[in-house]
Amino acid sequence: MSRVGKNPVLIPQGVTCHIDGQDIKIKGKNGELTAQTSKEVIVTCENDAILVRPRDDSKQARMLWGTWKNRIKNMVEGVHDGFTIRLDINGVGYRAAVEGSSLKLQLGYSHDIFYPIPQGIQIKCEKPTAIAVSGADRQRVGQVAAEIRSYRKPEPYKGKGVKYENEYIVRKEGKKK
Repeated sequence: MSRVGKNPVLIPQGVTCHIDGQDIKIKGKNGELTAQTSKEVIVTCENDAILVRPRDDSKQARMLWGTWKNRIKNMVEGVHDGFTIRLDINGVGYRAAVEGSSLKLQLGYSHDIFYPIPQGIQIKCEKPTAIAVSGADRQRVGQVAAEIRSYRKPEPYKGKGVKYENEYIVRKEGKKK
């Protein structure tokens, strides 16, 4: 029995859920998210809670049971509160700024990098060295943050580059005489 899947997903005040067969639509103050669940799970909505159950006792159904419960929980949390990932930029002359519908990154290359901001994602630069990526879809927020980080990953000697706010960079010792 799935420890994750057996618990229901509680629907907070202000969030609505509509289930039509395998399609699930969750609407809240931060937008609307839809997903088509796998055929191996049954999703029902009753008494301000969403229940996910396996269709049969196959191994695939039991594996997808907890996966879909967590995906639905992330959808409910995303439309109610949203998700935010913060990035820090370290390095001399490294900075970021939002210009219109794109993020301008100066990361020590001979040219500036312009990253187009996807639909449904908000990017804010509180400081020139701090980026906040937020949105309702947890997967898309994480993907955008990973793409921004991939332009200049932190290096292990001085720690220069783009890193997650809570990421710890293991430093290496430099050359010795």
